[in-house]
Amino acid sequence: MKVLAVASFVKPVSDEDKKKIMPGEVPATLQLYLDGKIEQFWFRQDKPGVIFLMNVGSMEDAKAAVEALPLTSGGWAQYELMQVGPLAPLGMLLQSK
Repeated sequence: MKVLAVASFVKPVSDEDKKKIMPGEVPATLQLYLDGKIEQFWFRQDKPGVIFLMNVGSMEDAKAAVEALPLTSGGWAQYELMQVGPLAPLGMLLQSK
């Protein structure tokens, strides 16, 4: 199952907090990538946060993965999760042949 996970911050992260959190956040995110749960990742251009394209067994798996990240578990960030898949209406173009 493909899931788009869009992060946004719910409270400011001070420089002091960043020094404490990021040494755990970065390796935890990398581990999700190495485990195959994150396929692609981007930094948001509209506001602080990240976007992950995840490959997981269920929405619950995606939720558990992002909620275990230090920024999320510490209450600084939250994720909106959206299941995504092939653009099914394109099949109508194939039926006309």
